[in-house]
Amino acid sequence: MTTPDTRPRVLRRTGDSEVAPIELFFDLVYVFAIVQVSHTLLYHLTPVGALETAVLFAAVWWLWNYSAWAMNYLDPARPSVRMLNAGLMLAALGMALALPGAFGDSGLLFALCFAAAQIGRPLFLVVSARGHVMARNYRHLLVWSTAASVLVVVGSFLPPAARLVVWALAVAVDMAGPRCEFRVPGLGRTPMEEWPTDVEHLAERNRLVFIIALGESILIMGFTLSEMEVVTPYAVVITLLGFAGLVALWWSYFALAGHGTRASSGDGSTRAARAAFAYAHGLMVAGAVLFAVAIDLHLTHPENTPSLVLTSVGGPLLYLAGNKLYLQGRTGTVGRSRYVAAAVLVLAAAVALVAGHALPAIVIGLAVATELAERRA
Repeated sequence: MTTPDTRPRVLRRTGDSEVAPIELFFDLVYVFAIVQVSHTLLYHLTPVGALETAVLFAAVWWLWNYSAWAMNYLDPARPSVRMLNAGLMLAALGMALALPGAFGDSGLLFALCFAAAQIGRPLFLVVSARGHVMARNYRHLLVWSTAASVLVVVGSFLPPAARLVVWALAVAVDMAGPRCEFRVPGLGRTPMEEWPTDVEHLAERNRLVFIIALGESILIMGFTLSEMEVVTPYAVVITLLGFAGLVALWWSYFALAGHGTRASSGDGSTRAARAAFAYAHGLMVAGAVLFAVAIDLHLTHPENTPSLVLTSVGGPLLYLAGNKLYLQGRTGTVGRSRYVAAAVLVLAAAVALVAGHALPAIVIGLAVATELAERRA
């Protein structure tokens, strides 16, 4: 005699790891969001602009991350779950539209969309999964995300400098929740062991969003070349180098980390999944965004500047940092080549910054593409 399934109907069935069409539909918004992030940085290439873009990216990433984790638990066939995803898509679209002016007149739109998603999602699970451990878990998460959302909304009424500080604090609060096991005074905590996780479902979602991030570089190369009156030999060489770098990043990711069968030797716990997906992939996607910005700078401003050097090297370094964290959780090992590549890239950046305009910009591009190609596995 089989035991009846007493779980709320809104929760995903055990063993159902397939990424549903509604999840793929949701990710379409992030094609636009990543484009907006990269262009926001391109138009604000200053130290303050870089900090602002980093905070905006962190907010956008965390909205996607929490949405992906929620769908790890929710049944995508339920109409209510599909409506939740539609609402989250609308909020993410509003945030993406507001990104270029988030530290200007669009700050309130960005904040309200962030708050609607980060509060609405856990509230949905608290109500729809009542009586299940996930309702309790998301009640704790709701407290943390509400605190972060209040800070984001309050910050939207402040001047840009103060807004940056408050929004950075808000994102830090929201991202710290899992690390602190969502401790809430009077309610206790929710240990990661009490968050049942389908690792392969999360792995597939994160693989797809990383490919979306790499696709931003393809879009930048294509649009920039199509807008040139004359495609110069220099532009052709830069395009080839950029494409080689993209292939190397893709190869590096999928050579060791792209298949679930390789994860058996790693830690399969929810705690390891949190590090591998929530945090590591944030770094890798950010690295891909910076790589796209570097390609645009090489094509449109072909001179050796600090901005070009830092984006050219910073993107691969962020990727390598995230990839190291990812591999530790998924395979239990990290190739020494990652450390060698990072050291070589830092040395190349130092030389390029010291040399300044005396060093042709294409040299740093060639050095980055060569190093990525050599350390792709």
